[in-house]
Amino acid sequence: MSNTTETAIKRTTGTSLNIRTVAGIGVLAAAAFVLQMIEIGLPFMPAFIKFDFSDLPALIGAFSLGPVSGVFIELIKNILHTMDSGSFGVGELSNFLLGAVYVGTAGIIYGRVRNKKGALIGSVVGAAAMAIMSVPFNYFIVYPVYYNFMPEETILGMYQAILPGVKSIFQSLLCFNLPFTFVKGMVDVLITFLVYKRLSPILKGTMR
Repeated sequence: MSNTTETAIKRTTGTSLNIRTVAGIGVLAAAAFVLQMIEIGLPFMPAFIKFDFSDLPALIGAFSLGPVSGVFIELIKNILHTMDSGSFGVGELSNFLLGAVYVGTAGIIYGRVRNKKGALIGSVVGAAAMAIMSVPFNYFIVYPVYYNFMPEETILGMYQAILPGVKSIFQSLLCFNLPFTFVKGMVDVLITFLVYKRLSPILKGTMR
């Protein structure tokens, strides 16, 4: 991780980061970047929306290192992804905004209730917040940029090919993106609860 990134994290958190913590953020960000490259198309979503597990390392980082670290993992992951992306940064912007809401919310709640119940509540609330925010983020920020490269009618047509009843982009976001984003977050929650106990000794030894 660069000195600039480390300095930014220090200013945000107001604390000094030890080498293990910085290394932990770097390793988790690299893992998130690799997972972001493995995209899965789904038959019930438009082709430009893919499923990936790249929020998983950031969620683990938010629990083990704190919410700000989780957000920085999301940021580094997406900066790296812009180097090998055809979305002109729009996809990465959306991924970062939603991922930051997700892991930031989960990490804050877990930081106040540091037990399994707190982790579960934080994860579910984080996934719900990410799903809800996906509608205004996409409608007001992301999709208007997409319209410069793909007409609004074309994007709406991709939704209508799956569900002819949708009449607008906003309705499409409510019917498709909102539930998809929530389910995506909950899948990461499930995997986190399955692997975190096994990773816990490593995280405690190398990230604290």
